[in-house]
Amino acid sequence: MLCHVPVSHYSEKARWALDYKRVPHTRRWPPGGLHPAVTWVLTEGRGQTVPVLVMDGEGIGDSTEIIRRLEERVPDPPLYPSDPEERRRALELEDYFDQELGPYVRRTAYHHITTDPELLGELAAHQIQYGIDALEPFTKWTLKQVLDLRYATGSAERARDAEERMERALDRLDAELEGREYLAGGQFSVADLTGAALLYPFALPPQTPWAPSRLPDAWNEFQARNGDRPSHAWVLEMYRRHRSAG
Repeated sequence: MLCHVPVSHYSEKARWALDYKRVPHTRRWPPGGLHPAVTWVLTEGRGQTVPVLVMDGEGIGDSTEIIRRLEERVPDPPLYPSDPEERRRALELEDYFDQELGPYVRRTAYHHITTDPELLGELAAHQIQYGIDALEPFTKWTLKQVLDLRYATGSAERARDAEERMERALDRLDAELEGREYLAGGQFSVADLTGAALLYPFALPPQTPWAPSRLPDAWNEFQARNGDRPSHAWVLEMYRRHRSAG
């Protein structure tokens, strides 16, 4: 069983790994706002974030650890290159994307969406699947406060900093892709999966787990500045080749 939130790009990383390895599983989506408590229980106090994979009675938190355990349990098709040096490169890039890209994609996207009342309503309806129409204003306000508290999404200054960090990470990805079809080992690996999954809100491929009805103006401006990057086309291609609907 995978405990996830559909819009979460770290959840998408775990979902993609499970689907790529063709691991049958069920997905459970905690009621909005309760996933920290649910995941804390599932991991026996070790974590409060999604995704959490429950396997053999154990709650495994963190997308990187989930993939490591899947690689041990279901080695084919592999996500770790067989060559030790290429494996080191793939894992280093996975860690880089997890630390230097993912948090800033999240902060930027949530900041722009939650400052737009209409899009905030869409996000609230998607995140809090059991919401009551009469409570929509309270639901929207609560979601905005929770996201700001957890991810510092309310500050325009911090959002600008997050965009700058994203662009630096995209610079790194563009450089890593130069002359390469895949990032490590000459084939699809955990590095490609992680980079593409964490960038889905930037590229919005057709297989995306969730997309707003429109993009905020600031996000459109970011897309306009960065949409011609090799990394943008690469994310779309990784999804096209290796991400079945799921």
